[in-house]
Amino acid sequence: MLYYKYFPMWSTFLKEMEARVIISDPTTYQVINHGIARVVSDTCLPLKVFVGHVIWLADKCDYIFIPVLRSSQKKVLNCSRFLGLPDVAKAVVPESPPILEIEFDMNRGRSFLYQQIFSLGRHFDADPAKIIMAACAAWETHLDYLELMVNLKITYNDATRILEGTPASGSKLTRLEEKSDSITVGLIGHPYILNDETINHRLLTILKRFDVSIITPEMLTIAELTQGLKYMNTDAYWVAEEEVVGAGGHYLSNGLDGIIGVMAFGCGPDSLMMHLVQRQAQVQNIPYMCLSLDEHTAETGIITRLEAFLDMIKRRSLRRSSSNAYHFSSYR
Repeated sequence: MLYYKYFPMWSTFLKEMEARVIISDPTTYQVINHGIARVVSDTCLPLKVFVGHVIWLADKCDYIFIPVLRSSQKKVLNCSRFLGLPDVAKAVVPESPPILEIEFDMNRGRSFLYQQIFSLGRHFDADPAKIIMAACAAWETHLDYLELMVNLKITYNDATRILEGTPASGSKLTRLEEKSDSITVGLIGHPYILNDETINHRLLTILKRFDVSIITPEMLTIAELTQGLKYMNTDAYWVAEEEVVGAGGHYLSNGLDGIIGVMAFGCGPDSLMMHLVQRQAQVQNIPYMCLSLDEHTAETGIITRLEAFLDMIKRRSLRRSSSNAYHFSSYR
């Protein structure tokens, strides 16, 4: 579930430790169904997808790497389901090979982080110098990854392809392409929803087909996300708050044509964060739509809602243009 944010970093570390990295195939409905069969029905869709990917990997590798992000900064916590991912995998996928765990908890200081890195590295090589070099290379890759997305205004998927030297052949990057006559829509949501085309039913592709300029949270700098939180008059409490509330605040303060919030059905933290953005959007009279996704969501329904939302934005723009023209004519 943290693949989109941190995969290049972790992949670099493991490869520097001379491990062969196997990545599960892109999400399919079969993967989702396998995950659904192993967990209780009220589990959120991303967790069901996660379990499906663990099942896919179970007979293809010696270890499965499942990191835990408990907190990304002081007093900023992650969803409890994220914290239990290794335990969930052990409980519902008994055929899984041994699981490599590493915990990131900034509340416990840097010394704890270093202990976790060395603990992971010693599974492959006991040489501390090699582990340190691998960790430094991984961090440099992560910084390049973030810089690439901000500078080129591209998504996690496209940035990963560029870093690996395998850009999508014959297709344009999913990037912010500002045109004077196009609608610009900001997306807010978790990377594992916005970037998984099976979960979101090709949302970004559909928006591009409608000739909409798209901006996503990863295209914003940390300073812009932090300023967005200040604009919303709130502090980060959840790990994902910057990429949801912070990105939403940035969009609202920069006059985008509309905002689309994308969340998994039944996600408590997302419900609270999306509501903050929706309430402020109503105050500023900026179109906002929330898409709540689960395994029963159909692409046809998403297309219908997107068409209605974009049509509303276009009609608002036409009304404003007509009103401005009327006032100018009266003034003359």
